[in-house]
Amino acid sequence: MKVVYFTHSLASCWNHGNAHFLRGVLRELVARGHEVRAFEPRGAWSLANLLADAGEAGLHAYRTGYPELASTEFPPDADPAELTDGADLVIVHEWNDPALVAALGRQRARGARFTLLFHDTHHRAVSDLQAFTTFDLDGYDGVLAFGEALSQVYRRWGWGQRVFTWHEAADMRLFHPPEQQGPREGLVWVGNWGDDERSAELERYLFRPARDGGLPLDIYGVRYPESALRMLQRYGVHYHGWTPNAAAPALFARHLATVHVPRRFYVDLLPGIPTIRVFEALACGIPLVSAPWRDSEQLFRDGQDFLFASDETEMRQALTAVRDDADLRASLAACGLETIRARHTCAHRVDELMDVLATLDAPAARSPAPEPETVA
Repeated sequence: MKVVYFTHSLASCWNHGNAHFLRGVLRELVARGHEVRAFEPRGAWSLANLLADAGEAGLHAYRTGYPELASTEFPPDADPAELTDGADLVIVHEWNDPALVAALGRQRARGARFTLLFHDTHHRAVSDLQAFTTFDLDGYDGVLAFGEALSQVYRRWGWGQRVFTWHEAADMRLFHPPEQQGPREGLVWVGNWGDDERSAELERYLFRPARDGGLPLDIYGVRYPESALRMLQRYGVHYHGWTPNAAAPALFARHLATVHVPRRFYVDLLPGIPTIRVFEALACGIPLVSAPWRDSEQLFRDGQDFLFASDETEMRQALTAVRDDADLRASLAACGLETIRARHTCAHRVDELMDVLATLDAPAARSPAPEPETVA
């Protein structure tokens, strides 16, 4: 099967979390013997910011971590028919130009032989509907939505059985526990500041509990304004700036625990969507404590795979318990990893993608692919 994926950027994960999951899925497709091509627009915002922040050296972790992958830049006037020539499956991420999204839909409606799917991994369908409605999805065969709550939005829009819940997951070829355990200390949090979508929550569930519990806190991420940096300084947080996502396993391996603080939209408007940070942390065997969100799809085992804290006091208590109780740390690490391996790897998601194609009776699903590689 020839797969074409249109992404904002495969090379850059600078404020572009979808690149994490996409890399793992495409690598899994390659391992199964499929032909994969990824396209990203020339001058992509994420890549431009990465290069401005870290230069070419900022791409080293991606290039060494994913030697099987590459992407092709295309200009604004590129002909989508040329880019998709010979494709069996075309997937278009929602962080693409609406003109490209529409052009691919028209191509499919005129009889292009590939199956065309729209991949939505954001909250704009509920947080910024006016911007989202610029997407013309006429001609698309289906939608991949990264949570059941988002799938329900598409069903209300009339997509019915043509929308499929496709959660993010961990790439176990890269995200796994260290081969040899070394010393661990304090907390680590990998995340971006963003647009004040969780500023109060970060203070309540991360900065203050870490300080009050006497736990050193290291933070990696981008888009921290001066006001946020001053707040980090007040709480004694060690801020390190941007780090490539491919380097995250090594960061997790040096710390006792990490924390999940979901953005407000994923608590209030799209409940049940944990985002990829949870999958990746658990895959690396680091104990995790989470601020409140509803695991409405029962993706994890409550109280076993990680700890929930319903308020600031519970967060501080949970973090100090993890710090002081080696057996608790070991249990959380083992259980979280067990659930990822059983349900939430990129190999699982490729299996689900093949099921989607079979449901749509897509031609690409009719030819069996080679057996996937076993991932330890």
